[in-house]
Amino acid sequence: MINLNGTLYTSDNAQISPLNRGFHFGDAVFETMRVSAGKVLFWEDHYFRLMASMRILRMEIPMDFTLEHLEEEILKTVKAQQEAPAYRVKFLVWRSWGGGYGPTEKGVEYTITVAALEHPFYVMNDSPYEVELFKDHFVNSGLLSTLKTNNKALHVLGSIFAEENGYQNCLLLNEHKMVAEALNGNLFWVQGYKIKTPPLSDGCLKGVLRKQLLAILAQLPDYVVEEASISPFDLQKADELFLTNAILGIQPITKYRKKNFEVKVARELVGKLNARARLG
Repeated sequence: MINLNGTLYTSDNAQISPLNRGFHFGDAVFETMRVSAGKVLFWEDHYFRLMASMRILRMEIPMDFTLEHLEEEILKTVKAQQEAPAYRVKFLVWRSWGGGYGPTEKGVEYTITVAALEHPFYVMNDSPYEVELFKDHFVNSGLLSTLKTNNKALHVLGSIFAEENGYQNCLLLNEHKMVAEALNGNLFWVQGYKIKTPPLSDGCLKGVLRKQLLAILAQLPDYVVEEASISPFDLQKADELFLTNAILGIQPITKYRKKNFEVKVARELVGKLNARARLG
C-alpha cells in the first residue's frame, strides 16, 4: 500500500500527476527511516530534519504537518503492509505544481512508501565490503548538499561505477578534494582512540544516524571524537572505516585499495545504537 496525501492506495492504483515538480525539477525532499515494533526509530530527529529541509527549500509547511500527525500517517501505512520484522519507510514531499521554475501555487503533496526489512534492529554485516573513490563528479560543499533532496544524479552515477567495477560502495569527494560521504551514508574514520567524521561544511548529508553516533561517542571516555575534514590520503592511515545510515545502521568498510581494515569500534557501537533506538 502507498499513502498519497493521507489516502491509502494499492501500488497499481496510486496515481501521481506527470505535472509534478519533483519529477520535472527535482523540487522534492525526503526522509528514509526505519520502523520496528510499531515505532519509528529516532522519529523526532527525522521529523525536524524534514521540517528544516522544507524551510530551507522555501516550501510552505501545511498546518497538519505536525509531529503527531505525520507519525500517525506513517504507522497507518505500515499497518496496511504484510507483517514483517521491520520496515523501511520513505516519506517524499514535493512542492505543488507551477509552470516554469518558479511555483505559481502554494502547498505541497507527499507519498509514504514502505518496504519490508529482515531484522527488527540493526545487525552487523560481516561480509567483505570494498570501496573506492568516485572522482568523475564532486559534491558541492554547501548547505544544499546536507539535505535529502531527490537531486541524486551524482549518487546514481557513483552506484553504476561501483557496480561495474565490483565495489560495494564509493566515497564521494567535494570540490576541495576532501572525502564528504559515501553514496548512501556518512563516513566515520578511526585511528587508535581518535574518531573523525567529515563536518557538514564539507558537504556531507546531515544524517540522523551520524547525529546519534556522535552523541553516543561523546559519552564514551575511551575515544576522542571530532568533526574534521578527511583527505583521501587519510583513508589508508585509518585502522577502521565505517558508514552509517538510518536503514543499515553501521556498515564496516573492510577494504580500500590495498588496505584492509579491522572491525572493532563498529561492532562495539552497534549494540549501543540498538539500545539507544529502543529507549529513544
